[in-house]
Amino acid sequence: MRALMIEGVGQSALRDVADPVPGAGEVLIAVKHVGLCGSDLSTFSGLNPLVSLPRIPGHEIGAEIVCTGVDVPADYAPGKRVIVIPYTACGTCSSCRQGRVNACRTNKTLGVQQNGGLAERFVLPYGKLILNDKLPPRHLALVEPLSVGFHAAARGRVKAGDRVAVIGCGMIGMGAVAGAVTRGAEVIAIDIGDKTQMALRYGARHAIDAAKEDVVARVNEITGGDGADVVIEAVGLPATFTQSIDIACFSGRVVYIGYSKAPVSYETKWFNMKELDIMGSRNATIDDFQAVITYLEGLGHAPDDLISKVFPFADADQALPYWAENRAQTLKVMIEL
Repeated sequence: MRALMIEGVGQSALRDVADPVPGAGEVLIAVKHVGLCGSDLSTFSGLNPLVSLPRIPGHEIGAEIVCTGVDVPADYAPGKRVIVIPYTACGTCSSCRQGRVNACRTNKTLGVQQNGGLAERFVLPYGKLILNDKLPPRHLALVEPLSVGFHAAARGRVKAGDRVAVIGCGMIGMGAVAGAVTRGAEVIAIDIGDKTQMALRYGARHAIDAAKEDVVARVNEITGGDGADVVIEAVGLPATFTQSIDIACFSGRVVYIGYSKAPVSYETKWFNMKELDIMGSRNATIDDFQAVITYLEGLGHAPDDLISKVFPFADADQALPYWAENRAQTLKVMIEL
């Protein structure tokens, strides 16, 4: 079968790889749609320290069941459509013992610490598949990235009436926007260019173009000088890491989804003076996946506007170069098999 392989920095190609065979408790799926993530682009650009090359990317996967191994429940029948949960959990580390398996110490995400799903077929344990024949096939691959944003909103304990600032309105940030909106929050979307306008279409109340406005001053204006109850950072730059502290209110919560590739210098007095809750957010839980599925199934319009460009699998080797050249204008690149 064929798979997309990132072979070196700035180098990707379609290659022949071995056909997978399901074992006990496993399911063979035909991959139908794969969304490219920022982690895939970082791997392609040589900026992902978690990846060794060559690597098959892809962990935002919508697929269809081909066949199963033994000991798989009958519900997982050939032809059923599925969403892939792309993380692993050891079950024994401190995170797993607390039930926070999304933050497993030895997690191996598809396409990052192990080969991913940008291949014609793939094998997974049936427990890593969510059956769903209601969402359109293309939208199945939107569930995982939106779930990461929904998880950040859950980590921030967002509740009705909160004013939530989301810094970065890429796909993960859009998940945070939608997740906060579904919890009844008043969302302030912060980014550069047109992405904030997309956030407004998905329920954000305010949009701040960081290239044209003073973000701190504008947030203070919107919040009557208080600052945001919750700040969700989905960029991963030193400047936005420190900006999150600046725009958080006293006794506010700050959630970091992105991680900075360079050291960050803080004026730490604000941690104490504001008595902030500062949290990391990693991956997503099954509850987050289910919340996004419910959200998408009840959405009043098709979320196709979240998908910037679709490449057929035959042209998959062009997708990452395209995104690298058009990053500012691109929300989501998807491969269709």
